[in-house]
Amino acid sequence: MYVVLLKFSGNKSKAPDLMDGHNVWIREGFEAGVFLAAGSLQPNAGGGILAHGTTREALDARIAADPFVAAGVVTADVLEITPARTDPRLDFLKA
Repeated sequence: MYVVLLKFSGNKSKAPDLMDGHNVWIREGFEAGVFLAAGSLQPNAGGGILAHGTTREALDARIAADPFVAAGVVTADVLEITPARTDPRLDFLKA
């Protein structure tokens, strides 16, 4: 399981021009079954994604395809978590 933090950079002003492409990228991540949750980092600091069912290499390639990442609007920080304990509803996340 991965937590992807997309933190705004100095190019944040370009975000509105790239928002449609970024939203398509997010939708494609959900459609592929890789993204489990996505939302904003508060206060207005960027975004966060919970990803699962992929390799680190494939996730890195997916992240590089985000228009926000490609244009330097955000920087991506990926945290890999190997869940040992979960709520029963999330047992599918265990390694």
